Amino acid sequence: MPISDAKPRDQLAEQLAEATAEALRQDLAQQERVLLVVSGGSTPVPFFQAMASRDLPWARIDVTLADERWVPVDAEASNARLVREYLLVGPASAANFISLTTDDETPEQGVEAVARRIEALSWPASLVVLGMGGDGHTASLFPDSRELELALSTAEPVVAVRSPSQPQARITLSADRLHQARRHVLHITGGDKRSVLARALGGDDLRELPIRAFLSCPLAVYWAP
Repeated sequence: MPISDAKPRDQLAEQLAEATAEALRQDLAQQERVLLVVSGGSTPVPFFQAMASRDLPWARIDVTLADERWVPVDAEASNARLVREYLLVGPASAANFISLTTDDETPEQGVEAVARRIEALSWPASLVVLGMGGDGHTASLFPDSRELELALSTAEPVVAVRSPSQPQARITLSADRLHQARRHVLHITGGDKRSVLARALGGDDLRELPIRAFLSCPLAVYWAP
């Protein structure tokens, strides 16, 4: 990351962490447990680090992912590894993390077990933090995925996904489940992704740019160069 980009992105991460912590506090004042849904990739790492230092009753907070690669939990590509390494540290290690993978060989084999875990959580989520790729995907809703229509339309909580553009099979929360939240955030960085978002706002074809599935609901956009 260029030095000129580091400061705005770190500031953005702090702002998002404070907004997230406040949302969780508000809901914890009304209910015993709350749910935070986060995304993987490199963009949220500073956000995870900022969140980990927040003073919260972490033992009452459930954390899960919007999507996951079907790889071992300690693999370099694992979003769960990323969350455990950067978010669930210090006081935040008391949070209850819900993985989206099983020991099954494929996500198709594990999807029912994962669905049961997800259904058992405190929906609606307090907050869903979405990311976005340069192709307009969010979670594992990829434009070239044969499961995209299913993931956009099903009432099931999770969908096994395969995409020609991705090296690993994946599992993702469905669009319906991701919509089941009190608050939605889109966390993106860089001029390229700002341009993709601008293009998404100018049309309505979900298959072209799946992020469009979330532009009709209140969506707070956190962006930095």
